[in-house]
Amino acid sequence: MFIGYNPGLRSAEIGHHYAGKSNLFWDILFRSGLTPEKLDYTRDWELLRYQYGSTNIIDRPSKSAMDLTREEYLEGKQILRELLIEYKPYIACYVGIGVYKAFSGRRKVNWGRQAEKTVEGIVDFVAPSTSGLNRMPATEQVEIYSKLKGLLQEIKRFN
Repeated sequence: MFIGYNPGLRSAEIGHHYAGKSNLFWDILFRSGLTPEKLDYTRDWELLRYQYGSTNIIDRPSKSAMDLTREEYLEGKQILRELLIEYKPYIACYVGIGVYKAFSGRRKVNWGRQAEKTVEGIVDFVAPSTSGLNRMPATEQVEIYSKLKGLLQEIKRFN
């Protein structure tokens, strides 16, 4: 399950995940091997074909995650926890280190698989935000998401 901050304004306007013109989500999924073809926001529902889901910690759209309030994160954290418990994905992939910090309450976080689980039975994986506002080079983002692909293959082998 991919977990973002919240819908961007364009995503909210047209009703599709990761629809911002500069958002690299779909390109990164393809380049990292998580999808065998390059999807785009108009085909976001096809994530289900690959047994992926997508949600956000906060539902309210905004121009930037900087516009979100502490109260919204607290409310979103509870809703997200219930969602994870209900759907039980193998991996919760937090698309942005701030999403994971807000959800887990942890301050020291590295990219990739986390040593501790925030919800029992679900592996936590922290990946960079794919927003065009993120200044990390796309090649570095792809490298991190490629590790997610490897982790997913490892987990599926044992389930």
